Amino acid sequence: MKTDLSQYDNSWYHPGRSFLVRALWYVTNALFFLNPLISSSSLKVSLLKLFGASIGRGVVIKPRVNVKYPWHLKVGEYSWIGEGVWVDNLTDVSIGAHCCLSQGALLLCGNHNYKRSGFDLQVAPITLEEGVWIGALGVVVGGTVCASHSVLGVQSVAPLEMKPYTIYRGNPAVAVHQRVIADES
Repeated sequence: MKTDLSQYDNSWYHPGRSFLVRALWYVTNALFFLNPLISSSSLKVSLLKLFGASIGRGVVIKPRVNVKYPWHLKVGEYSWIGEGVWVDNLTDVSIGAHCCLSQGALLLCGNHNYKRSGFDLQVAPITLEEGVWIGALGVVVGGTVCASHSVLGVQSVAPLEMKPYTIYRGNPAVAVHQRVIADES
């Protein structure tokens, strides 16, 4: 058997909003999120909420952030979304409080089944619990759970489960250290 992309069919998938809402979001995303000249986090937070995202207070969103579907996005308080981050959330992405997504990080909920000739679409949620740090150019795929205060190193690809307070590096990422956070008092 060979791959036959003429057989590709994702008609089962529905993004959760009408074509008109999706079109309005694509224009809004291009004008206010992907645009490197717009730096106002409060404006971006307001727009995300307007389109159905759940966003906590104190969230920072840098320029050139790309969000596929805000109605599938939940971000906890005081989290940071760095420049050039791509949230390709075909389904739910939950980012806990005090998380940091560094420059160019990718959260990718969709993939394709390479074992099927039609290259079927697969989607799965992503969960980043409180205090998670995804390093610059880090990749997190659908079905991944990054437990509390885990860290994914620069240019690393997350395993499907990252344990609490553990630092991961590589492709595929493996646990390399425990994360110890010093008390500042």
